[in-house]
Amino acid sequence: TLLIQHPAQAPGARPLPFSTATQRTAGEDCGSEDPPPRTERALKLRAVKLEKEVQDLTVRYQRAVADGENIRRRTQRCVEDAKIFGIQSFCKDLVEVADLLEKTAGCASEEAEPGDQKLVLEKIFRALSLLEAKLKSVFAKHGLEKMTPLGAQYDPHEHELICHVPAGAGVQPGTVALVRQDGYKLHGRTIRLARVEVAVESQRRL
Repeated sequence: TLLIQHPAQAPGARPLPFSTATQRTAGEDCGSEDPPPRTERALKLRAVKLEKEVQDLTVRYQRAVADGENIRRRTQRCVEDAKIFGIQSFCKDLVEVADLLEKTAGCASEEAEPGDQKLVLEKIFRALSLLEAKLKSVFAKHGLEKMTPLGAQYDPHEHELICHVPAGAGVQPGTVALVRQDGYKLHGRTIRLARVEVAVESQRRL
């Protein structure tokens, strides 16, 4: 405890006692007003709420995964069906061609008198002509195009070179001089190269 002479005191009066402990206690009291801590009940309620949110998110995630798996399976099934039944229309048209072919074969196998052979051959010819027309119609309907590149410029993307032949009258070097086998395109894409002989100048013949 310190003895301090107050200015208002008369000279010779006894100094007033001053306690540092008293001031320290007062200062500590001023700084001890912190906000009250959360109660245990509030913390439990918060934990329950968070746990419910986690459960909801888990359920949503599991549903999303299941939906994604179902979509993947349906897509895979559609792709498989497309592979199997994608040419269904083409096959249906080919069945009609097969019917004509059977009728033509039936005409050829008929027994005829010597004088009737000409009539049988005419029937076979008409049937074959009808068969060819039907086949061309089916090809055109489904985007199948025959390539007969006689006289065209040689193109390695569409032609398979068999051999070179000397260029002759009316046949320019580098062009197709003879088609051994026709090529085919499906919707503009080459699916079979045409087998050809290409004309070259005589000294370059292989």
